[in-house]
Amino acid sequence: MKEVMKMNPILFSVEDNFKMTEAGRHNIQNISEEFGCNIISLKPDIKAQKKIMRYTFEKYGKPTWFLDRLIYTFPLIMASRFNTPLLVYGENVSYEYGGTDYKETYSAREQLKNGVASDIDDQELLAIGIDSRTLSMLRPPSEKEMQKLDPIYISYFKQWNSVFNYKFAKSRGFHDLQHEWDRSHHVENFDQIDSRAYLVHSWMKYPKFGHGSATDYASRFVRYGLITREEAVEAVRIHDGKLDSMCVRDFVEFTGYSEAEFWNIVEGFYNRELFEKNEFGEWVLKEPVWK
Repeated sequence: MKEVMKMNPILFSVEDNFKMTEAGRHNIQNISEEFGCNIISLKPDIKAQKKIMRYTFEKYGKPTWFLDRLIYTFPLIMASRFNTPLLVYGENVSYEYGGTDYKETYSAREQLKNGVASDIDDQELLAIGIDSRTLSMLRPPSEKEMQKLDPIYISYFKQWNSVFNYKFAKSRGFHDLQHEWDRSHHVENFDQIDSRAYLVHSWMKYPKFGHGSATDYASRFVRYGLITREEAVEAVRIHDGKLDSMCVRDFVEFTGYSEAEFWNIVEGFYNRELFEKNEFGEWVLKEPVWK
């Protein structure tokens, strides 16, 4: 947009307040330096974040719901206030990876319905002591204001390929986690790398649905023709269920849990239809893909 179309985009970002990786710190600065863009970043209310994170983690198994919701609502709010109707997103999450709003469309107007940060009733959050000012940031603009915006997905106009995007970004100064951190539950080192604690969120798919980040990317690598199905199955067997201990440590340090409390909460979200405990007391899949 900046170089080919000669536009002057404003970038909107939501910080997660967690300890950042070195790559994460570099990349947010690099995108501004490399492309010459202004970045408007929201640093959420930490007190409210901790309270909401604990609540949604314990009740729904969604530890970063507050952050994910802001990631969706903040750009809409700012685009409305800045009167910049063209709001550009990367991929349509539901269409590219599967979700409740699975349909091919250029318009990102309905993305709040994709299930990543589904609505929670105001009264539910007010009841745990969250004030209305915080809640206002979790709501999109009014329907009247939304009609003035034209949010779009780039993935509708250009085939979306995570590895191609990564290699392009790297050619423009993007840093991955190479030499910094080898994540035990991932099979790549370039996606969702800004902070460690945030990854508890994506890993929680594993106890609920029996697959996690390793399955997501191993499957993409097969579709992209980079590895065989057999190689993908082995990668999933080794990595998928093994949440990295650094993620847990950063997460409990921020939220105030002990590690024992953390794992006790996770225990309650294991899907008994998919998992059973082995002789060591570990949750294992009843019908793993590698059998």
